[in-house]
Amino acid sequence: MNWSEFFDMGGYALYVWPAYGLMAVVLAFNLVVPFRRRDEVIRKIRRLWAQAEKKA
Repeated sequence: MNWSEFFDMGGYALYVWPAYGLMAVVLAFNLVVPFRRRDEVIRKIRRLWAQAEKKA
């Protein structure tokens, strides 16, 4: 098997490669979003903590 046969995927490349691309996008989304939300939560907690210290 050579590389052109591999990338052709037996004639199904038009269906296979977009599926791989979509899977990569979903995996990247699943990695990035939790880290962004974590940062937002940490900022919110720090803001609330600072407000609580001012009141005390």
